[in-house]
Amino acid sequence: MHPDKIDAAVDYLYTHGRKYAEAKAHRTYLEEYRKSQKAMLMKQAMADGRAKSSAAAEMEAYADPAYVQALRGLEAAVEAEETLRWALVAAQARIDVWRSTEASNRVMERTTL
Repeated sequence: MHPDKIDAAVDYLYTHGRKYAEAKAHRTYLEEYRKSQKAMLMKQAMADGRAKSSAAAEMEAYADPAYVQALRGLEAAVEAEETLRWALVAAQARIDVWRSTEASNRVMERTTL
C-alpha cells in the first residue's frame, strides 16, 4: 500500500473522530429527549382528559406525531453515527493491513539476505 494512502487513513481518523463524537452525542441526546417527549405527551394527555390512566396516557404519547417525529430523528442520528463509526473502522483496518504487510516485508528482507 502506498504511504500516501496510509497518511490519508491516519488523517481521516484524526478529522472524522471528532465528527463521530458529535454524531454519538447527538444520538445520545435524542435518546434522552425521546423519554422527555414521551413524558410531556403523557402529561398533556392526562391534563386534557384524553387519558384517564398511565397506560392510556402512554398509548396516547406513543401515537402522537411529535413522538413519531422524535423517533425519526433518532433513526437518522443512529444512521449517521454508525456510518461514521464504520468508516473509522475501515480506515483503522487499512492501517492495520499496511502495518502487517510492512512487518512481513521486513521478515522477508531479513531471510533473503
